[in-house]
Amino acid sequence: MQTGSGFPAKIIKLENGLTVIHQQIVATPVAVVDVWVRAGASREPDIWSGMAHFLEHMIFKGTEKQAPGMFDQIIENLGGMTNAATSHDYAHFFITTAAQYLEQSLPPLADLLLHPIIPEDEFLRERDVVIEEIRQAADNPDWVAFQALIEIVYQQHPYGRPVLGTEKSLMRRAPKEMRRFHACYYQPENMTVVIVGNIEREKAISLVSEAFDSFPVPDFCPELKIEAEPPMIEVRRRELCLPRLELARLMMAWVGPGVEQLSDAYGLDLLSVLLAEGRSSRLVRELREERKWVQNISCNFSLQQESSLFTISAWLEPQYLKAVEELICDRLLALQVTPVSEAEISRCKRLLCNDYAFSTETPSQLAGLYGYYHTIASAEMAVIYPEKIMSFQSEDLQRIASQYLSPHYYAVVSLKPI
Repeated sequence: MQTGSGFPAKIIKLENGLTVIHQQIVATPVAVVDVWVRAGASREPDIWSGMAHFLEHMIFKGTEKQAPGMFDQIIENLGGMTNAATSHDYAHFFITTAAQYLEQSLPPLADLLLHPIIPEDEFLRERDVVIEEIRQAADNPDWVAFQALIEIVYQQHPYGRPVLGTEKSLMRRAPKEMRRFHACYYQPENMTVVIVGNIEREKAISLVSEAFDSFPVPDFCPELKIEAEPPMIEVRRRELCLPRLELARLMMAWVGPGVEQLSDAYGLDLLSVLLAEGRSSRLVRELREERKWVQNISCNFSLQQESSLFTISAWLEPQYLKAVEELICDRLLALQVTPVSEAEISRCKRLLCNDYAFSTETPSQLAGLYGYYHTIASAEMAVIYPEKIMSFQSEDLQRIASQYLSPHYYAVVSLKPI
């Protein structure tokens, strides 16, 4: 058993290698179970693109003990709720239920995760559902622009592939391949079970140990070969024209650090708020409020295990595309040479720390936070965020801007109406 300094939960490693994170909150009547698996899209071989997300769907299609749809019925009859999600770095599955029903809801979830039968008839039906999801996403201009952007940012790494996969790749897949992917990655050393709520630790550990006691026989996937990612030493540009597009899109991206340089990543989070969070942020104030060149502009920092992504996105009339891109680059250069005022830094720190506080109010939020951080780094990092944010000074932000947000080296996608 191990705990980090100030970390309110307990981290327990079971004998079979499964990690359990538990926090009892007596004041709440609910219990949340959030199971995180290091089996995201970045673990897929190229030929199996889309497998991780498709498997998330198929997990719910039954086991030897549960027919398709039976799990949802069990949870709903207990007054609970369940859902799942897949990213490049993980897949996770969670249930929220009244604490007294955890003993009835946890075993069916474990059964689904460890023993999906992935029947061929359900595989074919659900593949059509996923393909329709891909087609709907392709009708979203912002999704199209973002996929084009990450393809030119990550030219070798699986982060450049869509999590959903492609229709072509999914049509070539078979149930036996999915079973191999599942048996390869849904193993105890890749999984973390987080339980937060009014459940005593001994009972929580006992329930998890009993439910997660029979993992599939390990199998092997085709080798995942990742060549060295070429450094971004130029402007990588792509222009797309789409029908029925009312406003153009401008998306720019820079590569940031992975979890091995988490402090710099937090600094980029601060810079994203400084640039485009709220009406008083720099780019919103100048480009939308004053110049009126954009209808909307936003900045997003996305932390990933191996490489984070810093993006700036704008909705605008096509004639402003070049001017807006040039102004953004000029303002990034200003960040590197002109110190940020204390008042501006304080505003950004306040916004981020408030957002963190608001995102840690419920058992489900805490379970998600612990599971996410433990999957990509370590759970203890989940609670140091406010402290790290408050430690930044003006010179730190200048250094981080200079290191990661070059006005000369970035990726950019422009979407224009036909």
